[in-house]
Amino acid sequence: MRAQVLIQKPLVYGDSLENRLIKGDALDESLIPSDTVDLIITSPPYNVGMAYDESDDTIAYEEYMKFSYKWLQNCFEWAKSGGRLCVNVSLDKNRQGKAPLSADITRAAMDSGWKYHATIIWNEGNISKRTAWGSWKSASAPHVIAPVETIIILYKDNWRRGNQGTSTISGDDFKEWANGLWTFPGESRKRIGHEAPFPRELPKRCIQLFSFMEDTVLDPFNGSGTTMIEAILNRRRATGIELSEAYCKLARKRILNECGVDLNR
Repeated sequence: MRAQVLIQKPLVYGDSLENRLIKGDALDESLIPSDTVDLIITSPPYNVGMAYDESDDTIAYEEYMKFSYKWLQNCFEWAKSGGRLCVNVSLDKNRQGKAPLSADITRAAMDSGWKYHATIIWNEGNISKRTAWGSWKSASAPHVIAPVETIIILYKDNWRRGNQGTSTISGDDFKEWANGLWTFPGESRKRIGHEAPFPRELPKRCIQLFSFMEDTVLDPFNGSGTTMIEAILNRRRATGIELSEAYCKLARKRILNECGVDLNR
C-alpha cells in the first residue's frame, strides 16, 4: 500500500512504558522493539478503494499481498514467543477482480512465520439490498456474495502461553466467544469519523479471550483508536501505530473521551 513512501522519524504520543500512539508506518520494523508484544489486533486496509487519509487503497493485488507480507512479518518480529495475532479482513475481495482475501492473508501470515490456529466468522447482520445478481435465475453466472468478515487467529511458536497471567473473562463470555461464529453489528463511519472503523465489541472479545491483564496489545493500523480504547478499558497496555496525523488526532480524542487517558506528546 505504501511501498514508495519515505519512512520518516515517528512521533510518539503518550507514555512509552504504558499507553502510546506512534505516528509512523507499519512497514517500519524499527517502530517496536522485537519480542515485546503479547497480542496484536488489527484490520488492515482491504485494497477496495476506501478513501483513507494517507493510503492508496487501489493498488494491484500482487502489490497488496507484498505489502501484507511485510507488515505481517514486522508483527511477527514484534511479537513475543507465544504472542497472538487477530486479523480482521473480509472473506472475499469482489472489487477490481475477485480474490480469496482471507485465505491469501492467512497464507501470507504463515509465510512470514505465524502459525495458524483458527478463523472466527463475524456476521455483521447488516445485509444490504442486493442489486447485482449476475445471471438472474440462471445457472449461467450467478453472483455469490457472503456478507460476513473473518477474524484470523494466528500465533508465534506455541499456542499455549508459557507465562500465566491474570485472566479477566467470565465463564459465560468464554463459552460464547470460544464459538467461532460471532454476531454483532458493525460500526458507523459517520459516527466515528473514519472510513472503515470496526466496532468496539470486536477487539473487546479478542482481548478478553486471547490475552492476560498484564499484556501489551498492539494495533499496527490504529485508525480511530478502537483497539487501544478496549485495551485500556480492559487494563492492558495499549500501543497503536498510525500513518495519518488526522487519524492520530481522532484516536487521541476518542481515547481521552472514552478512557480518560490523555496521550500528550
